[in-house]
Amino acid sequence: MSGQGQRTRSITREHAKHVREVLDGTRRGAVVHISNVPFSLRSFISGQARYMRERGLDLHIICSAGELLDRFAGTEGVAVHEVSIHRQITPFSDLAALWKIVGILRREQAVVVHAHTPKGGLLGMLGAWLARTPAALYFIHGLPFVTARSFRRFALLSSDKLACAVATEVLCVSDSIRGVLLDNKLCHPDKAKVLLQGSCNGVDADNLFNPARLDDAIRRETRARFGIGADSLVLGFVGRIARDKGVGELVEAWRLLSAEFPNLHMVVVGPFEVNDPIPPEAAEILRTDPRIHLTGYVHAEHTEELPAIYDVMDVLAFPSYREGFGMVSIEAGAMRVPVVTTRIPGCVDAVVDQETGVLVPPRDSQALANALRTYLCDPELRRRHGEASRERVLRDFRQEAIWEAIYTEYRRLLEHAAR
Repeated sequence: MSGQGQRTRSITREHAKHVREVLDGTRRGAVVHISNVPFSLRSFISGQARYMRERGLDLHIICSAGELLDRFAGTEGVAVHEVSIHRQITPFSDLAALWKIVGILRREQAVVVHAHTPKGGLLGMLGAWLARTPAALYFIHGLPFVTARSFRRFALLSSDKLACAVATEVLCVSDSIRGVLLDNKLCHPDKAKVLLQGSCNGVDADNLFNPARLDDAIRRETRARFGIGADSLVLGFVGRIARDKGVGELVEAWRLLSAEFPNLHMVVVGPFEVNDPIPPEAAEILRTDPRIHLTGYVHAEHTEELPAIYDVMDVLAFPSYREGFGMVSIEAGAMRVPVVTTRIPGCVDAVVDQETGVLVPPRDSQALANALRTYLCDPELRRRHGEASRERVLRDFRQEAIWEAIYTEYRRLLEHAAR
């Protein structure tokens, strides 16, 4: 299980024959995505199923059960295999999950395993190695060990190092995350790649996150739903309401800004995170301030709702402590909304400082408030940075380009395995 360069997977003659048939189009191939939580599947692979089917590949998902998994499967039309994959270290449950994963990969005759999240990556890569799956990609969307401490940090580092060692390729969601991965010697440089300009799935900036598709009536309706006046300023946040997302600092910045701007409202999109809770006093403010509007999680089948919410924002705040790429920053950018985010790995790839947004130090509520204030006071700056954001998204983060790059990696790895 060497971590040096790309591994050559030892596969059977029957496996090799199967791979060649997939490559020449005489047989369909199974790509199995593995994740421990269904929450992020929309960001990871939404839209990919149709694209891959047209190229002879069928997408399967191995994931913990839940309503969100059922919703996603119905929307995307993918095959689902429910396996309980816990986020915490649970040796007996993890071994049981690994055994089930190996059985599914063999039964479906998977040609590619594409795993996400630290636990999904570890079990997915080990499962692919045991099942002799020809190609095994570990997609690193972020590195939780960055903000972890003591034993949890050690466990996360060890998990990622082992997953990288048994993967045939490691895809990093951004250049800065690849840098952190290599700085910590978790993966050989020849094995770690970033596709195009980064991100895992790109953004549908033509049909979904496109402000030109939303008329004034939709804007008025969305504002009215939240009780926001036509002349009010709107600050937005999209993501898990969690400590690591910097929501505590966001609430502190809100306390400063809401006193200065009586017509300022804040729309917060996302669920409260029970495993990484924000301070109780911050949660109380979010729940009780009449000018703060909580939407909860926006379900996959209600995708039209999210662009409409972005469209009423004047500026997006995303003060995360740890991020892989910061997809909400480019979703907002596609909607011509400038972003104030943190100068950390991941976020620095999604926002160009002083061009499409502003980068501020993490855990600094005063710096966050100052940057947001600048935008709230300057509509021309908001317009200019918003336009630059959308132009960058259209140039660098189109979904079809990302999907083509992923498919090209699949073929390259399969061609290597079939030699």
